[in-house]
Amino acid sequence: MRSASKKVFFADYVFYISKNVYEPAEDSFLFAENLTVKEGDTILDVGTGCGILGIIAAEKASNVFAIDVNPYAVRCAKKNAKLNNVSDKMFIVQCDLFAAMRTGQKFNSIFFNAPYLPSGDLKNANWLERAWLGGVEGRQIIDRFICGSPKYLEENGCVFLMQSTLSGFSETLRKFEENDLKASIVARCDLPFFEAIALFKARQQIT
Repeated sequence: MRSASKKVFFADYVFYISKNVYEPAEDSFLFAENLTVKEGDTILDVGTGCGILGIIAAEKASNVFAIDVNPYAVRCAKKNAKLNNVSDKMFIVQCDLFAAMRTGQKFNSIFFNAPYLPSGDLKNANWLERAWLGGVEGRQIIDRFICGSPKYLEENGCVFLMQSTLSGFSETLRKFEENDLKASIVARCDLPFFEAIALFKARQQIT
């Protein structure tokens, strides 16, 4: 059984992981290694967890709006933002996907390390399980995110989405296309048992 808390290190950053909060794993680190953030960017970090992606992005970004449906994750991310000296750049709130967004609010980049593992009914999932369970086909949260993200993108903005082959790469490309976003895989990692994870980058198509 995991202790109530532990610390995870990435580069020069340290992250406190509290109980009921997803501990960064292969998907988190692959995402972090491939972050592209420009000086002055505005970032939306969806499903922030312990805050790893938003905190790293805050090094260059002008501000980071980090959200998570898990109240334990929100508290953990706030603690880590202070620990890594970026709390002045981060606004961290509890909400389901884009529920807390204001009309007209837009970002240069939107990050989401999505819950992508196929599972049964999500209604009985605990807070920690919600970090990885994605519904029967693993796409329940992913598809909602893809459909909702375009209206929060600045012109020439990008969406970055992490998922597994278990929830279908080709379907993600199709879903982005359906929502006028051109996507490609920018990083990939093969895992045991014929599974792979990949980071998708999508931007608005110019017509």
